[in-house]
Amino acid sequence: QTELLDLSTVDVILISNYHCMMALPYITEYTGFTGTVYATEPTVQIGRLLMEELVNSIERVPKAQSASMWKNKEVQRLLPAPLKDAVEVSMWRKCYTMPEVNAALSKIQLVGYSQKIELFGAVQVTPLSSGYALGSSNWIIQSHYEKVSYVSGSSLLTTHPQPMDQASLKNSDVLILTGLTQIPTANPDGMVGEFCSNLAMTVRNGGNVLVPCYPSGVIYDLLECLYQYIDSAGLSNVPFYFISPVANSSLEFSQIFAEWLCHNKQTKVYLPEPPFPHAELIQTNKLKHYPSIHGDFSNDFKQPCVVFTGHPSLRFGDVVHFMELWGKSSLNTVIFTEPDFSYLDALAPYQPLAMKCVYCPIDTRLNFIQVSKLLKEVQPLHVVCPEQYTQPPPTQSHRTDLMVDCQPPAMSYRRAEVLTLPYKRRYEKIEIMPDLADSLVPLEIKPGISLATVSAVLHTKDNKHVLQLPPKPPQPPASKKRKRVSDDVPECKSLKPLLSGSIPMDQFVQTLEKHGFSDVKVEDTAKGHIVLLQEAETLIQLEEDSTHIICDNDEPLRVKLRDLVLKFLQKF
Repeated sequence: QTELLDLSTVDVILISNYHCMMALPYITEYTGFTGTVYATEPTVQIGRLLMEELVNSIERVPKAQSASMWKNKEVQRLLPAPLKDAVEVSMWRKCYTMPEVNAALSKIQLVGYSQKIELFGAVQVTPLSSGYALGSSNWIIQSHYEKVSYVSGSSLLTTHPQPMDQASLKNSDVLILTGLTQIPTANPDGMVGEFCSNLAMTVRNGGNVLVPCYPSGVIYDLLECLYQYIDSAGLSNVPFYFISPVANSSLEFSQIFAEWLCHNKQTKVYLPEPPFPHAELIQTNKLKHYPSIHGDFSNDFKQPCVVFTGHPSLRFGDVVHFMELWGKSSLNTVIFTEPDFSYLDALAPYQPLAMKCVYCPIDTRLNFIQVSKLLKEVQPLHVVCPEQYTQPPPTQSHRTDLMVDCQPPAMSYRRAEVLTLPYKRRYEKIEIMPDLADSLVPLEIKPGISLATVSAVLHTKDNKHVLQLPPKPPQPPASKKRKRVSDDVPECKSLKPLLSGSIPMDQFVQTLEKHGFSDVKVEDTAKGHIVLLQEAETLIQLEEDSTHIICDNDEPLRVKLRDLVLKFLQKF
């Protein structure tokens, strides 16, 4: 939605996890963006792998011609189903190149969990573990008195990443919630079990299994489950192949990001043992990895086997080759584990297909039951989330449990909507210089409450405010002629005392009568009282925050009345 937002005016981009950064080169390289991007190290390294795989797969099959006529609305209407309904087609771009990926990633500043980053002195941002993927983060954006939490792509399940940090989300004025599970009715544990049993059944019947997947993330958990399952299911002789231009880097990276892993994987590193069992699968030759289907793989390839490869959309990458190779036999099975794509849409171009298709989407992100538990725990004042989360899914309108339920009800937003968050910055933190603090004289006005008046110069730079001693008036030079005090330094006049308190009417009237004012009348007004001195033709207006004495050019009388009023007030 780049018409709404001029990206060159954006100061900071916070990246929550590696799936969120696939469009980063388009922003950093094409929009005039000059701000800073913050992300954790695993996010950047695994994000690089995902982008490298994407670029590699697309550059492998260059197009002889590039067509753009189909982007014309009139032509698009005539195209077959998925294309004719595609949104914002005019914005679609050619894939970026590796130099652009490297340029984009070089602009990212690495941060660690719980590290506080100052942004222009105005706010502080802090990444927290979100428990969803290696290095995935939720972000806290806070000033001295306000706190906004951005919760995106989080998981409360025990998988390989560090568990979610919930405690730091407490006391938020606003919690922005997004990136929940895409399949709220599927239980990840049940899906992993189904994945293993379907895989075993196919292989026992002499068929091959194809798993379209990303080169990082759920694949680590699937390999771990298979590691525990292989022997009991009698699969120890079946080869597992992981084919991706970044397969080797991905398997190695997962073993070196120890501090980003869950506790029991961290402890293995100190034994020393590899935190993930796929290291052992590689040593025993049960898992083999290859950059592509050409070269070594074609020599080593044995069937029946299990192949993990990309891309989960089935539109590019080595998965296309296997779909065409194995699609004609009903012995083979393709198992979809990634929730990002509709498996029916993915399969559409390959129909009619004889191979079996199993849908076991594994999405460990928060479901609605976990969300309501989380919100009860952290108790934000306001929740903001996409409109889709505030109503049941369109296909299951009776399932009112499949929506965000909180008090007060969540504020919802749609794509490209501008929101005003329901809180205001009311206070700023101001520092007082030590010499100024020394000069303050607090006065006790009530037991336990003291007040002091401050005369100071407010110095503001980079959104930091400091109170300093006011400048002393310059001494006139000791020359014969008296020079005027220079105009640019403000002269410090002696300050009038500040007044506080309220005036009791009965006592005030008695005092006036004692001092020779007869015929005193008091009238009540909406804001206070009016005291009429009819003989002296004078009026005293007493209100909560001001007192006016109105008399006709009689200065001595005004001063006398003023002194009587001041008797009833406290001075500072």
